[in-house]
Amino acid sequence: MRAEAQSTVEAIRKSLDLLGQRMGLETAPHRLEEMNAMIEDGDLWSDPARAQKLMRDRQMLVDKIETYRKIDKDLRDGVELIELGEMEGDDEIVAEAEAGLKTLKDFAAGKELEALLNGEADGNDTFLEINAGAGGTEACDWAQMLQRMYVRWAEQHGYDVELQSEEAGAEAGIKSVAYKISGPNAYGWLKSESGVHRLVRISPFGKGTRETSFASVWVYPVVDDNIEINVPDSEIRIDTYRSSGAGGQHVNTTDSAVRITHLPTGIVVTSSMKSQHQNRETAMNALKARLYQLELDRRNAEINAQHEAKGSAGWGNQIRSYVLQPYQMVKDLRTGHETSDTQGVLDGDLDAFMAATLAMNVAGKSRADATAED
Repeated sequence: MRAEAQSTVEAIRKSLDLLGQRMGLETAPHRLEEMNAMIEDGDLWSDPARAQKLMRDRQMLVDKIETYRKIDKDLRDGVELIELGEMEGDDEIVAEAEAGLKTLKDFAAGKELEALLNGEADGNDTFLEINAGAGGTEACDWAQMLQRMYVRWAEQHGYDVELQSEEAGAEAGIKSVAYKISGPNAYGWLKSESGVHRLVRISPFGKGTRETSFASVWVYPVVDDNIEINVPDSEIRIDTYRSSGAGGQHVNTTDSAVRITHLPTGIVVTSSMKSQHQNRETAMNALKARLYQLELDRRNAEINAQHEAKGSAGWGNQIRSYVLQPYQMVKDLRTGHETSDTQGVLDGDLDAFMAATLAMNVAGKSRADATAED
């Protein structure tokens, strides 16, 4: 086997070793059997929240086991195919097998990064908020473009996307929108997207000039069932108001929308669906998640610094630039990762950016370090 191919094989094996360690490979089948036995217990479903968590944990374990086995099998098949091709002097088979191993190496490396999502809340569902910043109508349109980008990313990964609230822009786009995104490691992946996103393009609103717009993205985890967050009634103010959502003159005409203000911190959350009772519950869940995020920030100085660095949605605070004119480029200012496939990114192809940020965090680099290296 050629040295390059051998290096690829060794890299895949290293990824496999890490995956095995992270999932507890030796005990994984036994843990899966225990979960299956618990699911078969009819009493489990008397507690829907507990049952749903168990089902989610089981599926995550199943996915990890299947991924490990697939990589291991594809690696063995690739090595055998190379050895067969070399024995028969068939260069075409060898080249095909080596190309397959390179693809497998990238896949395994991605799963290795995913296995490093071991923060306290990385496995949780997540809330994602987008707010238009500096730039007026242009910024509202940009916020809507980001809305489409993240919804597409989530759907491409099989995540459930649930709209929490939305406020339309005065002329176009949206002023703000909030989603709950549910699925394995939803928060772990999306947390890297918190910050200000900057767009440079020719204005689509008849100006014909090059415009710069900003929008902020904030991601925070849904509070796990096992985590207790107490919010005394004395610390909150609840306001109801008429929702201004789109959908015709007879839609959302009652004072159904709910706004909750947490007085000690000034945090404000809203929900503007049809049911006032549902809105109150949704807003309280979002508030608890925000408070939980503050606690996580206090425990992790680096995360806290990143949130403080986000600042206002304007010049000097952006984490990523999307340039559509005069050239095509999306560049993350923390990691230096960039691509000229701007349309692909706006269509939800964000994995490489998220992986680069995760790898930087695992390596212990700060944003300043990354910027200095760029």
